[in-house]
Formats: sequence, C-alpha cells, structure tokens
Amino acid sequence: MGVSNENNPIMTKPTNGQEMGSRKFGVETRNNRRALGVINQNFVGVNQYPCVVNKRGISETNGICNKNPPIPAHRPITRKFAAQIASSQQHYLEETKKPKLAAENFSVWEDVPIIDVDEYEAAKDQPVPMSLEQTETVSHDNKTQMEIEMEDIFEETAIDIDSDDAKNPLAAVDYVEDLYAYYSKMEVSSRISPDYMAQQFDVNERMRSILIDWLIEVHHKFDLREETLFLTVNLIDRFLEKQSVVRKKLQLVGLVATLLACKYEEVTLPVVDDLVFISDKAYARKEVLELEKLMLNTLQFNMSVPTPYVFMRRFLKAAQSDQKLELLSFFLIELCLVEYEMLKFPPSFIAAAAIFTAQCTLYGVKQWSTTCELHTKYSEDQLLECSRLIVGFHKNAATGKLTGVHRKYNTSKFGHAAKCEPAHFLLEQNQ
Repeated sequence: MGVSNENNPIMTKPTNGQEMGSRKFGVETRNNRRALGVINQNFVGVNQYPCVVNKRGISETNGICNKNPPIPAHRPITRKFAAQIASSQQHYLEETKKPKLAAENFSVWEDVPIIDVDEYEAAKDQPVPMSLEQTETVSHDNKTQMEIEMEDIFEETAIDIDSDDAKNPLAAVDYVEDLYAYYSKMEVSSRISPDYMAQQFDVNERMRSILIDWLIEVHHKFDLREETLFLTVNLIDRFLEKQSVVRKKLQLVGLVATLLACKYEEVTLPVVDDLVFISDKAYARKEVLELEKLMLNTLQFNMSVPTPYVFMRRFLKAAQSDQKLELLSFFLIELCLVEYEMLKFPPSFIAAAAIFTAQCTLYGVKQWSTTCELHTKYSEDQLLECSRLIVGFHKNAATGKLTGVHRKYNTSKFGHAAKCEPAHFLLEQNQ
C-alpha cells in the first residue's frame, strides 16, 4: 500500500504568483491547510484554539452585547493570530484570579430568563402570601373606602346657583352676594321685638292674628304682589311696636299699611276709596290719610327693610325648587305671618325653616343640601325647632276661625298646596 504524500511538507509543490491568482480549490489548498495544521500542532506554548463557543463562560467584557463576535474556529493560525490567542488566554487567567461579584456569576441561556442566585435564595426564605383571597379583600376594602370618600366629596360640593343667570342683568350676579350680606346685616338692626304686645293696653296677639288673616284675603282679592303682603305685615308690627293703638283703630292700621306697601311695591295700586269700601266704610277717607302721615313719621319713612320674602327667593333658588315646592313654601310661611310667636325668629330664619319644612313635607324625609346650608347660613339642626312649629300650624290650618291662608292655597291658582299632608314625622321625632 502506497503512502500518500499529501501530509509531507517537503513534497508540496510551490506556487507562483500567477497560480495564486487563479488558484482553484484543489490539492494545493488542501495541502496548504494541512501544512498550517502541522504548524499549529508544533507551535510551542500555545493551546489549540477551541472550536466550540461555550456561552456559560462568557464574562462581562465578552457578554451578549459585545459587538465583536468570537473569531471563527476554522481561521488559519498565523503568527500574529497565535500571539493574539496567547494574549487573550493570559488575560483570561488574570480575570479568573480576581474575586467575582454576584452580578457576574450568571449563566446565559437563550430563551431563558436570567435569575440571580442570591436573590432567588433570599426570596425562598420570605413568607409567601396566603392566597389571592387576602389581596381581593384588601382591594375590596380600598374600593369601599374610595366610594365613601367620593360620597363625602359629592356631599360637600355646593352648586353654583348663579351660573345660569350670568347673562341676565336683572339677576345682578356680580354683586348678589353683597346684596344678601347687606340684607343679613339690616335684618338685625331692624329686628322687631317679640314681646312688643306687652306695651299695648287694648290690643293683644289674637287680634293681630285676626287682622293679618283678613289682610291675606284682601291681598288675594286685589291680586297684589307677594312682596306687598310681607311688607304690609312688617309695617304693622313696626308701627305697633312704637305706637299704642286702640282696638277699633287696629283695622285702620292694617288698611294704611297695605296702602303704603302698595305705593312702594305695586305698579297699579288700589285707591283710598277702595280701601274704605273693603272696610265696610268703617273709616273715612280723611282718617286714612291722617294715619298714613302718622305711620310714616313714626317709622321715619324707612320702608326699605328685608322681609322674609327677600330671603325666600334666594333660598328657593339654592334649593333648586320647582313650582310645587315653591307654592308649598309660601303657604307655610304665610301661616307663620299670622302667628305672633314667630316674631322671635329673624326673617331669614323663618324663610329657611319654611323651605326645609316644605321639602320634608313633599319628600317624606329630612332634606337640606349643602348648597342650602351655604346660602342660608343655617344647618338642619338649627331649623328643627322652628320647623316643628310650622308643622303644627300646617296641621291646624283648616280648622278654627283663621283659615284665610288655607282657603287661598286650596285653589287651583296655587296648586292646591294646602292639601298636602303635614310632615308628622318631624313631630314624632321630637317626642
């Protein structure tokens, strides 16, 4: 058997430059690679370059993100390449002698998440949560607490009641708050004494109630404005507070107060002869004019005072009332006009209590919004005492001799507001 000369370097044919330029993959190339392989085996102090890249041994300097890929294993080993291999191996030995950090001791696997061994061991020692039920309970509690907080936010939010009237010049949105601040200040200075009847020697509370009940019917017959009625009652009380009157002149006081209120509030007002006529001609025209001058001088011509009607309009707007609530509120507050004992409350307080009682009557529950409390300056607890008195007036409105208010609001013009059942639950809670 003949021995091949392929591995014999002496038998290798030399190649010239022309052959190198047009060299084909053949014997010469294979012999050349064999010769380089022999040089690789005989190279002193250099290990053979590994043919498999071990990803487990990749260091931080030659990691995944290294832009220079490893040199292929089939590259011929020249002197320059052998020097590079020797240098890299020496650098590798120096790196292995250094203490490695925990972050450097990791294995790189394709499609496998990287886990730190120290963190994994520490995580195993920590207690595991008791199941998802606890998490769901916590989230449910947080949700419930969030709903309660949202309810508190909604309850504390007050509505801007003047936003819809921003373009209405008659609403005076720019200074309406200043107006009602002034009204609140004025009602204190123009407050009527709740016991002025003590200085009247021939007139008592019952007579006053009869007079007011009759004037409410007169007001309804003449179809006068609502503010006229409230101003009439105010003028009567302020005059009786400062001037003693005999019993037979009390009705004349009511007629003159109506005449002055009409002159102040109405566009078309009844003449003096009409007032004499409705009094069944009990008084002469001259008597009416003389008492008119006396009343104006006694009151020092001060006709501009805040009445409950002024506050009723503002507070009804804060309550976002409809027609039914408005009519019932005015029914209840006109019942208060008849009662002398209601003089102990300020006009704004009576207006707020009437609206609160009307809401309780219509809805069957206590209702007093944050907006109402903001604009009235009265809380629900403050209004309860006065509201219970109003419920009592409502219960007795259709009975007895003083039924003028009930008859007025028992008509279709006023929506049969008098037929509403009183809020009895307010009286039961008091007991």
